[in-house]
Amino acid sequence: MARLSGVNLPNEKRIEIGLMSIYGIGRSQSKALLKEAGLDENTKVKDMPESDIKKIRDALEKVTVEGDLRRERTQNLKRLTDIGAYRGIRHTKKLPAHGQRTKTNARTKRGKRVTVGSGKLKTAAKT
Repeated sequence: MARLSGVNLPNEKRIEIGLMSIYGIGRSQSKALLKEAGLDENTKVKDMPESDIKKIRDALEKVTVEGDLRRERTQNLKRLTDIGAYRGIRHTKKLPAHGQRTKTNARTKRGKRVTVGSGKLKTAAKT
């Protein structure tokens, strides 16, 4: 089992997909790392020799991933809220921060809304 940046890579997957289990590495970053290390992206993780894993580990040292990246992102958000920037305020209120509309949509950020007075008065008035 290959272990990179404190993450166990899934054995049954191709190395290109397995690298994506590391926080901060997507598909394009994964391909770039493998190209830099000079490895084939179609080999399975379980078939990789230790020398190839070492090559990937060396290429991965140049990229910010896992705990360092999480820390960096939280510090950026904290900086925005501390200086009172618009984006920081939107993050604090748990609203979209990049200009999206909120009258409709934005349900994942705002949560489920219940309509007020939906049908109780109408049914009482009919009887």
